Amino acid sequence: MSERSGYDAVVVGGGAIGLCCAWRIARRGGRVVVIDRAEPPAGATRVAAGMLAPVGELAFGEPELLRMTLAAAEAYPGFVAELEAASGVRTGYERMGALHVALDRDEAAELRRVHELQRSLGLGAEWLPPRRCRELEPGLTPSFNGGVHAPAEAAVDPRRLSEALLAALAEEGVEVRSGTEVVEALLDGERIEGVLTAAGDELRAGATVLATGAWAGSAAWLPDRARPPVRPVKGQILELRSADGAAPCTRILASERVYLVPRPDGRLVAGATVEERGFDTTVTAGGVHELLREAYRLLPDVAEMELVEAMAGLRPGTPDNLPLIGPGALDGLFLACGHYRNGILLAPLTGERIAVEIAGVEVAA
Repeated sequence: MSERSGYDAVVVGGGAIGLCCAWRIARRGGRVVVIDRAEPPAGATRVAAGMLAPVGELAFGEPELLRMTLAAAEAYPGFVAELEAASGVRTGYERMGALHVALDRDEAAELRRVHELQRSLGLGAEWLPPRRCRELEPGLTPSFNGGVHAPAEAAVDPRRLSEALLAALAEEGVEVRSGTEVVEALLDGERIEGVLTAAGDELRAGATVLATGAWAGSAAWLPDRARPPVRPVKGQILELRSADGAAPCTRILASERVYLVPRPDGRLVAGATVEERGFDTTVTAGGVHELLREAYRLLPDVAEMELVEAMAGLRPGTPDNLPLIGPGALDGLFLACGHYRNGILLAPLTGERIAVEIAGVEVAA
């Protein structure tokens, strides 16, 4: 039986970004529904490491992205405090710092080049010799060429973040429909007035938010002209666990080829490969081998850890690595996609921007 509903916003996508958008819209008094074909946490959120690391993720030629990520990192503690108070759920947020290690001379040369850029921008990062690095992380490999310490970097557990967002949405009375596929946009000329689901439900809204991550560029229910230039970039990731329940490091550790993120409960996340494989999410022996090899080169104690899970997800890439946040090609369509490696970090900022953008949109009759 079909259903016709009127909302201020329908959010298509139940990952961290879609849930943040829905929560911020609801906090402003909007009536919202979230739709996802999977059970949240959906998409890349389910397999994300949760690094909040704008300094360590700095790349040459991306000043606009750096401004966004620094602003997002600065605002994150306040966002977490508000969300945890509203939901009663801990997100696993921890400002633990990060240590980027050069395992050989070539890596040291590149890391020093990045560090010079960090220093020129006034970012909080310090070059440390091996002895100082080992004082911070005694489990590091015996031989390496120094590292860069970024003490303000942080991490959050994306799955717990999603759990907190779902609880907060429930407190706001927001409906989250999982296992629901959008099959058609409800169009009136150049305006989108909501979506039609596979169950035949018409969800009409003043604003439709596209937050489907790597699938945003191939949303068959949107006209070609309205699909954003987003492509999937595969990433494989591992979850490890120590027998004694304590992670072998206390901060984010990274080399040129791997990063390790400790969780408060003793788990360790190792990621992540970067593969242009379309929508393939196969976990491969080669990908697992690469991650374990590079993790062992950096932190030998990982050899004694239990391999709990190997996963693959799809990052939403864009041509210029910048996210797409704001009005789309149709009136009433708002984009919240294309965040590539920074989805968890930028989710709160994206949600706030989208909520501000659509604050004046009238609810559909």
